[in-house]
Amino acid sequence: LPFITSDTLPPFSPSAALNKLDLYCLNECDLEKGLEMRKWVLSGILATEETYLSHLEALLLPMKPLKAAATTSQPVLTVSQIETIFFKVPELYEIHREFYDGLLPRVQQWSHHQRVGDLFQKLASQLGVYRAFVDNYELAVETAEKCCQANTQFAEISENLKVRSPKDSKDQTAKNSLEALLYKPVDRVTRSTLVLHDLLKHTPTSHPDHPLLQDALRISQNFLSSINEESTPRRQSMTVKKGENRQLLRDSFMVELVEGARKLRHVFLFTDLLLCAKLKKQIGGKNQQYDSKWYIPLTDLTFQGPEEAEPLTIPQVPDEELDAMKVKISHLRSEIQREKRANKGSKVIDRLRKKLSEQESLLLLTSPSMPLRVYNKSGKSYGFLISSDYERAEWREMIKEQQKKCKCFKTSSLTSMELQMLTSSCVKLQTVHHIPLSINKEEDESPGLYGFLNVIVHSASGLKQSLNLYCTLEVDSFGFFSNKAKTRVYRYTTEPKWNEEFEIDLEGSQTLRLLCYEKCYNKTKQNKEDGESTDRIMGKGQIPLDPQSLQGKDWQRTVIPMNGIEVKLSMKFTSREFSLKRMPSRKPMGVFGVKISTVTKRERSKVPYIVRQCLEEIERRGMEEVGIYRVSGVATDIQALKTAFDTNHKDVSVMMSEMDVNAIAGTLKLYFRELPEPLFTDELYPNFAGGITLSDSVAKESCMLNLLLSLPEPNLVTFLFLLDHLKRVAEKESINKMSLHNLATVFGPTLLRPSEKDSKIPANPTQPISMGDSWSLEVMAQVQVLLYFLQLETIPTPDSKRQSILFSTEV
Repeated sequence: LPFITSDTLPPFSPSAALNKLDLYCLNECDLEKGLEMRKWVLSGILATEETYLSHLEALLLPMKPLKAAATTSQPVLTVSQIETIFFKVPELYEIHREFYDGLLPRVQQWSHHQRVGDLFQKLASQLGVYRAFVDNYELAVETAEKCCQANTQFAEISENLKVRSPKDSKDQTAKNSLEALLYKPVDRVTRSTLVLHDLLKHTPTSHPDHPLLQDALRISQNFLSSINEESTPRRQSMTVKKGENRQLLRDSFMVELVEGARKLRHVFLFTDLLLCAKLKKQIGGKNQQYDSKWYIPLTDLTFQGPEEAEPLTIPQVPDEELDAMKVKISHLRSEIQREKRANKGSKVIDRLRKKLSEQESLLLLTSPSMPLRVYNKSGKSYGFLISSDYERAEWREMIKEQQKKCKCFKTSSLTSMELQMLTSSCVKLQTVHHIPLSINKEEDESPGLYGFLNVIVHSASGLKQSLNLYCTLEVDSFGFFSNKAKTRVYRYTTEPKWNEEFEIDLEGSQTLRLLCYEKCYNKTKQNKEDGESTDRIMGKGQIPLDPQSLQGKDWQRTVIPMNGIEVKLSMKFTSREFSLKRMPSRKPMGVFGVKISTVTKRERSKVPYIVRQCLEEIERRGMEEVGIYRVSGVATDIQALKTAFDTNHKDVSVMMSEMDVNAIAGTLKLYFRELPEPLFTDELYPNFAGGITLSDSVAKESCMLNLLLSLPEPNLVTFLFLLDHLKRVAEKESINKMSLHNLATVFGPTLLRPSEKDSKIPANPTQPISMGDSWSLEVMAQVQVLLYFLQLETIPTPDSKRQSILFSTEV
């Protein structure tokens, strides 16, 4: 029997940022919205019940003829075999038929006072039938397998059981195997608590249904607990030590690639060698210990491999999985803060911190994807994965610098005893005790900046020779740095003057890094290290993003010194609560900041002209642009396009054809961001955020599609128009590196972020710059909603409305 989690709680979802969608506050309007969401949830439950009943019907269909044949001279199965295989299926069908027949009319005659709790309470009280089914499940499957082997007629029947499809489906029947259908009740009972959690979340405590649903949930949880064993995976937290005759220069947690698998290691750079170690599992409260995996004397270490060296194959982790880890980390961090405020015992907080450590370890293991390879003198290679070019350069520089100093050292191998002593000393010597995520900062440290950072990269000076130069900007989020912007290449000069402005999204960021590269156009000079970019890092530097100095509205000028080169920057920060305010529409003309319905009515079109023009230009020449929609466009170009569209400039299409495609993508994003109301509307936003958390896939699809089709026509048509385009962009992911998830991350908050009055972000936060994890979680909810629609193969709409809309000449 497949394992059933005993406390099958719904997995944490991004919309926890909405304070678990606590829609039932004192505000009467919010109460109405919450009760409306209750109807959507119940409609989804009805859809899942209908599907489940069709599965049970398909199981019952062959049962009657098989029973009839059992009493003849040529039975297919014996009566005993039939009773074993179909044990309790008729009873389950009757229970759920009664539940469905009771729920359907109540949802059809819906009012906010409608009660359904008694139906769920009765359903929960009949879970004993499931116990009998679950206890018999393995025997039923085993008996069915034996009967299939012994009887070809039954084998044929069991592989072709017909399940009735939903009414609106073209294919009215679908084939399923007996084994797949027998698993349906097991699957259903494990999800019973999920359904009740969803419904309780959207039922006010004052509603008469609330105590009945709580009782049903208690019965369901007790039932699941009684038929399962609890299993808690154990993980170890990380820590490390120091040598006597040698000095530790640097240590860090890193990800090593071993036979294609990611392994978490602690790497120690000593004055004469590089040691890679693994933390041993602790047994019975013993102190931490390390296992040495390998070491290379610095005199034997090189970054350049033999000609025939195999390229590294990097196992990629889907963005969705990384996002889910970040959601859990943010949620756990919020929980720890909540427990502290409530002055709960240290045991609760320690347990949460342990879970947090597990998630941080997992994120560190799966996030980095930039290779760093080292070789020993025999040519054997060891591969690491690092999160940014800056850190990779730091490791290389430090190792090469130390190699110059230790040339006079005599290279000698360590004896096994010496290696053991060195590894043991690492526990005392270590400087990095925790996974390097922002979550591990001390309680009184700044949680970082949430908002938008505008950066102007002005110029560079101090170069000794004329070079082709460009800069990249990195910022941190969840402890990892990623590249956010890149200037154009300034050709053959000692004093490049870029004067380019970028808008960078900050999520708890604390540091801005800048790297200056020489562009290499000569293919014969390729750098073979790690198969990386052929461009050479000329300098790198970083500055802390200090909330106090960035508090003002004025630009802050600064200089980043690096290897004798100086790069001049200007920065201006806009905190999340100010940068993301949607302003009420006051403009009679123009398109930016004007309601979408006003613009489409004025233009007599289904989709605003600006959306059609931008998408057309991107489809023409931007589909293979690496990082399209993610890489920032030059801010001055975006402002010029904005003005042109607002004033209905006759040469706007000519302007667009001459501009960098990233500026056009930036203009489109800015248009959606400045809408006075989100494309998904303020009214429906809480319901979309609630719908995406529904545990049952059928219920979720029913709810999400119904909500989507409830959007006003201009919003729906524009969204579908954009959705088709984004799917086409993702089809070129192998070239442009933009997956559906990347696109959802870029566009989710832009399309869904509510107006100020509906946002859960405080209007007057006590800390005007630093936002908490609630913002991260709300953003992740918005990303998940858009990702859901991007991943749907088709979006069915009544009367082929979508086709007639999208191919209308008015568009």
